[in-house]
Amino acid sequence: MQPQIKTAEEVRPTEASSLLNIDEYLRKRLMPSDEAIPHIPEIQMYGNTIPAETVGGDLFEYVSFQQRYDIDARIRQAHRLSQVFVEPLAAGAAPRNFVDDQVQWLKAAPGYRPGLEKEYRFARSSEQMRVAEELRALYSTAGVLIVDAQGHGIISAKIASTVHDAFHALMLAELDRYGRATPMLLENINLRLAQSVSARNALEKEGAREIATMIYGEIHSNGRFRFANFGHPPPLVFSAESCGFKNIQDRQMAHFLALGLEIPEDHPDRMKYYSLALRKTELDSSEMEEITLMSPGDILFLYTDGVYDGTDQDERKILEAIVCEHSRKSAREICNVLLDYAVKRDGRLRQSGDSDLIDDKTVFIVKRT
Repeated sequence: MQPQIKTAEEVRPTEASSLLNIDEYLRKRLMPSDEAIPHIPEIQMYGNTIPAETVGGDLFEYVSFQQRYDIDARIRQAHRLSQVFVEPLAAGAAPRNFVDDQVQWLKAAPGYRPGLEKEYRFARSSEQMRVAEELRALYSTAGVLIVDAQGHGIISAKIASTVHDAFHALMLAELDRYGRATPMLLENINLRLAQSVSARNALEKEGAREIATMIYGEIHSNGRFRFANFGHPPPLVFSAESCGFKNIQDRQMAHFLALGLEIPEDHPDRMKYYSLALRKTELDSSEMEEITLMSPGDILFLYTDGVYDGTDQDERKILEAIVCEHSRKSAREICNVLLDYAVKRDGRLRQSGDSDLIDDKTVFIVKRT
């Protein structure tokens, strides 16, 4: 029997009230639950967001590799493939995988020589052994993603959602291919927000463009945070020993423009996108930046410009004093007290007639215990 589909008029009020509007849907979709917080030895982390409107353009994401992915199953798969890839294909049999398919192509190509198949199969098998090794490292690793889409409201939330979806789709491919996130993941997200030449021509009169800043990094149980920064305010590092923010030299910070504004010159699709500036090459591992929380009590403070724009020295001193006063508390408590301060500051902006300066607010705290 076919299920009956109700018309809008037939939906009972209690059912209608339970349906989310688009603002509520995006807000719930972009806000991770506490259950998603990674559990890494000697590391606490907690983040929260307060939108300027019902929904905003700020996004933070815990990337708990152990919770989100079945690492054990992926390791078993990598070991299985490492064995399958070295096994020659029986005569007349259909290819079992892409390695078999490539071997058939090699045999039909000019210059094929005996022994080439064995060398190629060994190389692809060893790649899978490395994938298994990289996957094992994820047991003591957690990812942190922070995105700030320009403006606030539903359009900004849509932009943040685009980054969110692209990130997780690309992460699946990265884990399958490499067993880890590589700089190519970030480069592809950057290209996803780039404006194509055709879109630029169509929207040129309206001045429309999707712009967002982003930080993605991975924290390890030894306190090492390796990251790339696309136009986002720089991280602050709090030293428990000196009870103050460390002065990190400028050369230690990544310098990329916001997502989509800077396309590498050597990208094959370079001419298909409008770029505000050009990088000589695509992002590689040498351009990933690194910060280490050296001692117990050290804190990594990530934020969006609704909390701090990263430049105002007087505001930095206020935030430093707040963190110092509460530094012995948990990451959750430190995050909440910083957001409370930002909300109170918004109240003062409203009273002074500067409501247009109020923006979405995100704080993400990583604390070494």
